[in-house]
Amino acid sequence: MTEKLLNHRVEGPVSAPPLLLGPSLGTSYALWDEIAPELSITHRVIRWDLPGHGGSAADLIGPGATVGDLAELVLALADSLGVERFAYAGVSLGGAVGLHLAVHHPERVASLAVICSSAHFNGSKPWEERAALVRSEGLASLVESADARWFTPGFTVPALVRDQGNADPDAYAACCDALAAFDLRERLGEIAAPTLLIAGRQDVATPPPHLREIADAVPGAALVEIPGAAHLAPAQCPEAVLTALRAHFDGGAKRGMDVRREVLGDAHVDRAQARQTPFTARFQDFISRYAWGEIWTDPTLSRRERSMITLTALVAHGHYDELAMHVRAARRNGLTPEEIGAVLLQTAVYCGVPAANSAFATAQRVLAEEEE
Repeated sequence: MTEKLLNHRVEGPVSAPPLLLGPSLGTSYALWDEIAPELSITHRVIRWDLPGHGGSAADLIGPGATVGDLAELVLALADSLGVERFAYAGVSLGGAVGLHLAVHHPERVASLAVICSSAHFNGSKPWEERAALVRSEGLASLVESADARWFTPGFTVPALVRDQGNADPDAYAACCDALAAFDLRERLGEIAAPTLLIAGRQDVATPPPHLREIADAVPGAALVEIPGAAHLAPAQCPEAVLTALRAHFDGGAKRGMDVRREVLGDAHVDRAQARQTPFTARFQDFISRYAWGEIWTDPTLSRRERSMITLTALVAHGHYDELAMHVRAARRNGLTPEEIGAVLLQTAVYCGVPAANSAFATAQRVLAEEEE
């Protein structure tokens, strides 16, 4: 029998590092509509629906459910997609799931972002009362108050409000049970994953002090407060949330710069940095993030193999100045002069003898510099 999974949507390259996105109670994965496509440029983004929300079956949980139960459903989803270790970001209840995973399954969580959430949700009584209300009367009253709970006055996202009304009452109530029982304050110091907390300055559901409490307890955690954002910050202030998440999860520019220095050498990179101007700064950042932070860090090919490919491509297009730089890089990546010669000899067959002739002259000059 096939295991029933949380409804989900996957975006981005299969080879990219996986990033799971968790929703808030009452919403679907549409909460991430303004952010997920941007994050999928650098990640394999997997956003999921809570049981009874969006497209997820209501019977995935029942009365007395816990955040741990929801976390197990997320792990089952990750397993079904072949995802062993992942970055994770979640809002409110989705953030609580992330905290649980980081404490109880640290081997699975590479990095964590907790958005408009808490290590506890003001005790069990409010959630027990809400669960009882929903079980007896349905979700109509919560739909009426959704804007006030989720957004600042005058702002709304109709699709998310509809999600609230379309949720299954029993599954919604079971999620309330999970929030009622959740309190991870005593375990926060165990979280080892790099952690970012994002608070909405106008969030009345989980005010900034809840996020500060987590930031103070988790070693090395960082906290960002977003002015003008209430509880569903990814929907109300997507650009601010996206900027914070990119800086936390990508580290692309820094990681890329580290790899760039390892491959090209400090002297070359220092010269390039010294020549940088406001006009070229965005291009340099692009190179660091994309070429060095994504392509050269992809473990599918070794650096030796990447050097051989790069040498061939540069010869094919006649980029001999860059070829000289990458001959030096190839030596740092472990290629011998004989192997570099073999690569260039093969280019004579596929790129043409004149191109290979110029390439050999360039490489011979660079290799001779090593002997001086």
